[in-house]
Amino acid sequence: MTDYAHPEVLVSTDWVDEHKDDAKVAVVEVDVDTAAYQEGHIPGAVGWNWQTQLCDTLQRDIISQGDLEKLLGESGIGNDTTIVLYGDNNNWFAAWALWQLKLYQHDDVRIMDGGRKKWFAEGRGVNTESPTPEQTTYKVKGLDSDLRILLAEVQEAIKSDKTTLVDVRSPDEFTGKILSPPGLPETCQRGGHIPKAQNIPWGMACNEDGTFKNADELKELYANKGVTPDKDVIAYCRIGERSSHSWFALKYLLGYPNVKNYDGSWTEWGNLVGAPVEK
Repeated sequence: MTDYAHPEVLVSTDWVDEHKDDAKVAVVEVDVDTAAYQEGHIPGAVGWNWQTQLCDTLQRDIISQGDLEKLLGESGIGNDTTIVLYGDNNNWFAAWALWQLKLYQHDDVRIMDGGRKKWFAEGRGVNTESPTPEQTTYKVKGLDSDLRILLAEVQEAIKSDKTTLVDVRSPDEFTGKILSPPGLPETCQRGGHIPKAQNIPWGMACNEDGTFKNADELKELYANKGVTPDKDVIAYCRIGERSSHSWFALKYLLGYPNVKNYDGSWTEWGNLVGAPVEK
């Protein structure tokens, strides 16, 4: 992993196996819900539910500062803890959690390359016991708003030639053939994509085993669509979780200096009255 711009943010399954019991390391499985976690997880790992614990359940937004502090404290995580995230769907929701933790300026947070899929494929140890970590007092240091972009900023940014948008959804979503992947409830009134967006599905950044492709392959993948380090890059998908995965690849693995995640994504844009849409 030494060819990545920030190799320290990605750890191997070997590393996790070796360090999962370290006092200053917290391993966290992040899934769309905790059903998979309950069926079996890395021994000692805490389970976080994306739907109820990493989103504001009253209004559509990220988790609040107070709720994040409560979640981390109950998970036995302090400000100096190394947090290692992994999960289902090739780390979609783990990447979402990392994005939020970086928004709230946690220093040392990493992703286990390959996620749950690779850990299980390698036949590594799992159990069904939920740990009861000693509660800590966690205090958020601040908010790094440069990692997130909101609707009004996107509307202004697309006017600039310096901005490039990466739509990480499937080609059928990008073209408007379908409004959302089968079985997923969050949807929109109109299909298509934001003008100027390039379609680079999130899965193209991954190998078959769920790990990220190497730096040279990632550079070629994005550069072929005009997504280069000199641009202001905005990643989006349907609700922000898949785009967190591509945001992570662009910002940390390739080291692009200005990459933002538009978590409003297509469920916001595709419901706007008068918003420009391309197909």
